[in-house]
Amino acid sequence: MHSDKDAASMLRQTSASSVTTDLTTCPICVDIFDNPKSLPCLHAFCLKCLQGHFKDTFPREEVSCPVCRKRFRIPSNGLDGLQHHFIIDRLVEVRKSESSDDFEELPCEICAEENDEIATVTKYCLDCNQMLCDQCSRPHTKTKGENHRIRTLGAERRQELLHHIEEMETACEKHKDKEAELYCHDCKENICVLCFATKHRSHNNGEIPEVADNFRLRIDEDDQRILSVINGARQQSEQAQEEGNKFLSKAEDVKRKVLATGDVVKHSFNRSVDDQTNEMLMKLESVKSESVKQSESVQLAYQQALVAMESFHTHSRELLDKGRPSDITRAGCELHDRATELLDSDVTAVKYRPPHVTFTPTDVTQVKCLNLIGELTVTSEEQTGRSYQLYSNK
Repeated sequence: MHSDKDAASMLRQTSASSVTTDLTTCPICVDIFDNPKSLPCLHAFCLKCLQGHFKDTFPREEVSCPVCRKRFRIPSNGLDGLQHHFIIDRLVEVRKSESSDDFEELPCEICAEENDEIATVTKYCLDCNQMLCDQCSRPHTKTKGENHRIRTLGAERRQELLHHIEEMETACEKHKDKEAELYCHDCKENICVLCFATKHRSHNNGEIPEVADNFRLRIDEDDQRILSVINGARQQSEQAQEEGNKFLSKAEDVKRKVLATGDVVKHSFNRSVDDQTNEMLMKLESVKSESVKQSESVQLAYQQALVAMESFHTHSRELLDKGRPSDITRAGCELHDRATELLDSDVTAVKYRPPHVTFTPTDVTQVKCLNLIGELTVTSEEQTGRSYQLYSNK
């Protein structure tokens, strides 16, 4: 097994472009995210995909995440009320800007909504945050008052576009023309100076870079603990699989002994013991079936927990490696709460304990009045031994 450092090192060596592509792909439509929403379990989906997936549900109804099946409650104002995933949104814009130097494959946003014929993107409006074709960009240059800032897209404009996106992401959510410079610990949100002066003056506030540094330490600490649990869960999963295989192999050995003993008894005493042999085999098959079900249940619990914890780990590392201070403060508390929930569940407490099965053949030379073919003994850690003895009539 790899150590925590080895696992973290291997994850960090993954191609940045591959990770970005994976993180910007919706698990439902398997396409680039459109208006990504975050669930309490931190999995993200397109709003329209969630609306289609939960089309028969209502606000405040409890439903399951399409990926990890964790239960959550739909907000009172519907799925649109879910937290917007700002980090995924930013990665989507970066992916779009890097997908083609000339943006030849991107459709015009206005054409896509209004026209049957969709032209390719050639312009970007910084004021409307829209990618446009030549025709659809013209009204933006003829607005009342000041004209919009229209930029021709291409490799030379990529950095300008990304800088503009970064400015949008650091803006205050309530006052778009102000930069969010503070973090309110009481309200758990990024705020601007105007917000501080009007509503947050008496709250516990801190500058975003300083708060982000503290959040980074906590997120990294939570992630290291999650990694430790992941490794422990993997070890126990492998151990449970190995124990299950050993049990099945032992059960097959017992089966062969039962059949062999039955053959000896039939040959030595010329009596039919098929019913006795079959009954013992049926009991053995019942024990095997019960143990296999228990093993599968334990494996399912391990896999569900690993999916949830690995999702947390990937999200945490992406935030720590690529997120800005404002991204970290925006997601810090929610990540910590999720880590606490995952660690409290303690998947390593789930154990698989196969029963111990042995078969003791009867000494056929000592059988006098009763035709005893043998004894099957099944024991487990939670109970004393159970013995089954089968007899045949003379």
